[in-house]
Amino acid sequence: MSAQVSVKALDGGWGWVIVMASFMAQFLAYGSPQSVGVLYPEWLSAFQEGKGMTAWVGSLVSGVGLIASPVCSACVDNFGARPVTIFSGVMVAGGLMLSAFAPNVQFLIFSYGIVVGLGCGLVYAATLTITCQYFDKRRGLALGIVTTGTSVGGFLYATAQNELIVLFGLDGCLLIIGALALNLMACAGFMRPLNLPGYYLKRKAALERNTEEQIFEKPPVEDLKITPGSTEKNEVVKEFLITIDAKDLTPAPSAEKKGSFLCGSTIVRVIKEKRHAYSKYMHSTAEFLHDRAFVALCVALFLFSLGAFPPVLFMEDVAQSEGLIDEVAIIPLVSIVAITTGVGKLALGALADVRWINSLYLYAFTLLGTGSALLLIPLCKSYLGLQILSAVVGFFSGNWSLTSYITTKIVGMDRLTQAHGILMCFGGCGIVLGPPVVGWFFDWTQSYDLAFYFSGGCVLLGGFLLFLCVLPCWDRKKTNNNRPDIQYTSNCDRVASVA
Repeated sequence: MSAQVSVKALDGGWGWVIVMASFMAQFLAYGSPQSVGVLYPEWLSAFQEGKGMTAWVGSLVSGVGLIASPVCSACVDNFGARPVTIFSGVMVAGGLMLSAFAPNVQFLIFSYGIVVGLGCGLVYAATLTITCQYFDKRRGLALGIVTTGTSVGGFLYATAQNELIVLFGLDGCLLIIGALALNLMACAGFMRPLNLPGYYLKRKAALERNTEEQIFEKPPVEDLKITPGSTEKNEVVKEFLITIDAKDLTPAPSAEKKGSFLCGSTIVRVIKEKRHAYSKYMHSTAEFLHDRAFVALCVALFLFSLGAFPPVLFMEDVAQSEGLIDEVAIIPLVSIVAITTGVGKLALGALADVRWINSLYLYAFTLLGTGSALLLIPLCKSYLGLQILSAVVGFFSGNWSLTSYITTKIVGMDRLTQAHGILMCFGGCGIVLGPPVVGWFFDWTQSYDLAFYFSGGCVLLGGFLLFLCVLPCWDRKKTNNNRPDIQYTSNCDRVASVA
């Protein structure tokens, strides 16, 4: 909603410090949500609720933050990545610790699903935005490294949470994990902004406007003589930065004489201006939905999230319900998905930087591979087969590192945060709906077969739709139809032109 000062991306230097800080931030925030499949059987045993109801916890923690991505992106735009990451650390840690005292699944849905989910959404928006600001030529690799933090966190947290549950119980595990999440505030200290956030730009503009128009009286010359160790200069600056719109909200001396009526009209005028700014923001948001490639990407991400996220949550329960394993293995299937997702993010992020590879086609290919693996899960009757399919699903699920890269290619860097927020909202809706739907399928049929056929079909459909919508023939057809030298409205016009 506010213009930012554009600074050339560094593609190195402090940018790599930003990458490591963002990696650790995603590691700490998403470690427990990405390995929530380990906690899922414990919650089923503790609260004795249906699988559909309990699945809401795991789906909301990953989906709520993505649904709220437009709001999270606006927060990053206005306040910057550092304050947002600090606040998110408080939310994630507080939500995890609060979940240790949950008396039922409904309370867990709020504390773990919503509070932790919103905190993760803020971390995700902040880390991706500041990484894109610092990198241009190596943006794909940088984003791949940053988003790998969620996968490494899921891999390590899955094993760690298993051990913590054995040693300290479920409540002790959540308290310890919540304490670790407080380190998010330390990661935020390294996130030095390359572009000034809109919040500070507004105040800078207000300072310049107030200085030029001399709203405040000019102090005597004697008062300007400040000693080197004095802090009075800083106090003068703070007086200029009281409000964003101090000029608009402060009536002129003539207005004060005329009474409070003009003061009220001034406030009404300011409200109209703000409403106009918000309506302009909404109009620019609607413009994204007119882009065929962007809409196709949104639909594909929704279908991918709807079908590909449930295996992360239900894979261990699938193995146990089929009698393939009695208890969680030393390296759980969730950990296999997490570590292969990290490898996929690095590999796919590096491939996106290759000039001759179309990133949209690459993303569509990952959807087709994920859908095919999901369709094979019901046919697998061995634990080794589930491990292999989990690795395949995890590798292709690394396409999350491509979303910011592709969005930048479609809409440009200037509108990245706004467009990325819309895209993540579609993905969040799919993540929220996916696990409950799979859980309800199991409650209805007492089998995961139909559920995974549904999931695989959704992902395959998304891949085919994206592949068809980004074919170059659409642009060629549009170019031919827009030729100004040949325009016929009917056969009569064509005959007339020949005559």
